[in-house]
Amino acid sequence: MVRIIAGSRKGRLLTAPAGQTTRPTADRVRQALFDMLLHAPWGGPTLISEAHVLDAFAGTGALGLEALSRGAKHATFFETSRPALAALRANIQACKWEENCTVIARDVTSPPLSTFPAGLVFLDPPYHQNLPERALNALQSKGWIAPNAIAVIETGREEPLPFSNEEEAPQTASTPAFLAERQHGAARFSIWRL
Repeated sequence: MVRIIAGSRKGRLLTAPAGQTTRPTADRVRQALFDMLLHAPWGGPTLISEAHVLDAFAGTGALGLEALSRGAKHATFFETSRPALAALRANIQACKWEENCTVIARDVTSPPLSTFPAGLVFLDPPYHQNLPERALNALQSKGWIAPNAIAVIETGREEPLPFSNEEEAPQTASTPAFLAERQHGAARFSIWRL
């Protein structure tokens, strides 16, 4: 069972589709992730408070809904799986956040144009498909990501870090800056400033 860990909807159970296709981020992992976002020198309460959050490859929406519970103003969710979309919409309705959420049933690597950029981005794509960089590039090119936004990317533990082929290159304004990394079970989270 997946639930919201903290904030205004603390303890709210979230619906997840049956099967192994959607893998919601476990409660204890979400707790550790949000603790890091709140207490890191590059983070803090203002990172989440009143933020527009983008939850790409959203699944149940657990990451974006957790951010809303902790004070984010709006969350945009990208998801294409029909069972995951049904669970996501049910979770938004159960939390009574219809006014605070936008659900886009579209591939995040081909997003529509946006005029509402997000300051905090969660990417939890299927593992081992080299999707994080493609998704972020597509989102940035269509105006979904605010300048200096923070991106939290979940990959498989054995996968190379996103942007690892750019580590040798000099840092430029368009090169994401690596901030932190944590491993939890089979998952690895890397945090970037875009």
